Amino acid sequence: MTPRLATRSRFVDRAAPLAILATISISCAAQSSADADPGREARHPAGAPRLDLTDQADRPSPTGRPGPTAPTAGISGAASGPGAPATSAAAATPPAVPEANLGVADKGIWSDLDDHIQITLPAGLTADQVTARIDAAHHLLVLSIDGVARKAYPLGGPAALSIGDQTLALRPGDRAELAPLLTADHLTTGAAAHDRDGDGIPDPLDLLIGAKKTVANADAYTAEAEQYISMRYPMGDVPRTIGVCTDVIIRAVRNAGIDIQKELHEDIRRARTAYPMVKGAGDPSIDQRRVGTLLPYFQRHWESHTPKLDDPADPLRPGDIILMDTFPSRPGPDHIGILSDHVDAQGLPLVINNWTDGTVTAEMDLLTFVPVLYRFRLPQ
Repeated sequence: MTPRLATRSRFVDRAAPLAILATISISCAAQSSADADPGREARHPAGAPRLDLTDQADRPSPTGRPGPTAPTAGISGAASGPGAPATSAAAATPPAVPEANLGVADKGIWSDLDDHIQITLPAGLTADQVTARIDAAHHLLVLSIDGVARKAYPLGGPAALSIGDQTLALRPGDRAELAPLLTADHLTTGAAAHDRDGDGIPDPLDLLIGAKKTVANADAYTAEAEQYISMRYPMGDVPRTIGVCTDVIIRAVRNAGIDIQKELHEDIRRARTAYPMVKGAGDPSIDQRRVGTLLPYFQRHWESHTPKLDDPADPLRPGDIILMDTFPSRPGPDHIGILSDHVDAQGLPLVINNWTDGTVTAEMDLLTFVPVLYRFRLPQ
């Protein structure tokens, strides 16, 4: 919740009707711990700061609506747009099935999940929307849509694709996807301008890949996750099997080589007045797990974009971080998530998030009924 909220009420009785969801966690709660429910005292270690839990009307269930819809598949091998079409180095190639994963060398979190991560290009994508960059040092091709990095492809595969004077060595499925989209006049070479972890993947795309890893990991929103958990500094985290909405953000951003725990704590020390909700010198075990504390950090260091869902001058992009208001009667954001590359039946992005007690991190159809107050993007 917003740091402006100064009062707390008692917890919702967990014996309430089953239709009521459990109360919202620290990440989606107010900032003061002084008046937390003493009934939860036993859950906190002696002497440890108490997590800020507040008795809130239950967050609307995303499954109460049509629910998280099945991701809409993007077109692989869409019709060619304007520009010189790609030509094959071979006379003909057999039809290729889409690749099961990205296949790139990602230096981020949870390398055991790399083989489970794939990114879907939007349906109806045409060559005039696409640019691509060859990063020879990292053996990558990075595809951008309307100037925003959207997908990375490994180079060194068996399927040749000639684009002007460049011949790309791709995997068969990647070649089939790229052949209708790449043109010589939209192909460049060089390194990413912002690549914090040095793996060749631009930071905003790295963040999206990290977010998709959190979905594959499917950490559970549990009572333990709601509590104060002491952690190391820097690069601290709660156990991988659990998490709340803010932990999705921390982990996804860390996939790009950015430790929000450390960066936020240092920013609090540099600009103490920008964080009036933080007590004392701050606490790197909890500050980054609160939505209200993350807001000034994003405002100070990330690109700010319109929260409107239908602004053609500033469209929603996969990897954008959004701060939402699940309780419109109370001011300020109380939930956070990341826009996915998958869309719902209306064409709106699904939101990668961990919703509340009993859920796991997943892609959910939230934009149809949860107001978005802020949207941020990593510089690329």
